Amino acid sequence: MHHLKVENLYRILKDSDIQVEFNQHLEVNLSYLKGKGESLLNGVLSDLGGIGKIPVLEKLKFDFKVNRFVFIYDDEAHFNRYRLATLKSSIYEVFTFPWIDAYIRLSRTYEKECLKTGLQERVWNGPPLAGKLFGKSEAPGDLSGNGSAGWKLNAYNDAQYDLISRLHGLKLIRIPLYENLMIGGSLKKIDDLLLHPKEEQQQGIINWFSRKLV
Repeated sequence: MHHLKVENLYRILKDSDIQVEFNQHLEVNLSYLKGKGESLLNGVLSDLGGIGKIPVLEKLKFDFKVNRFVFIYDDEAHFNRYRLATLKSSIYEVFTFPWIDAYIRLSRTYEKECLKTGLQERVWNGPPLAGKLFGKSEAPGDLSGNGSAGWKLNAYNDAQYDLISRLHGLKLIRIPLYENLMIGGSLKKIDDLLLHPKEEQQQGIINWFSRKLV
């Protein structure tokens, strides 16, 4: 479903004057992380209760790219107590992101929605690396004790994306599925608009996206 909504947004944008590139990748230059970057990631790992050597992604994937702006569309799995913990880390004191306040609020508000979609074993427990870094998860849905190792790894990787994209000179814009925009005189959730986009709403979506390119 996530892919469908991202593809629908791309189909709308490619017919506009915005020079948008779809499904872009960035090879991570590890030298950019030496020193301060490693310290910031260590802080995130520690905030999540992780142990061991910090893992670093070799490649980042973005849904869209417009010049130096890169975009990621975030679904329900990205809003919970662990993401909230990363958003309070030193990364967001050193660097500024236009969406940070909204993401703090959404991470506090929508954890129940994350629970509805994040109980599958591959999400809750995550890959073997998640257990190695954060220990064994509790039973699915039990956020007491050690909670979810998979959710913690997901939150850590989100923070990696935020930091590494900035170190590479990119401006990362995150789009939460809960974001509202004014179309036709009323507020509509972007997630609903992109699930079944109507032709008469497309210009409003283009205008909304364009405002992010500043």
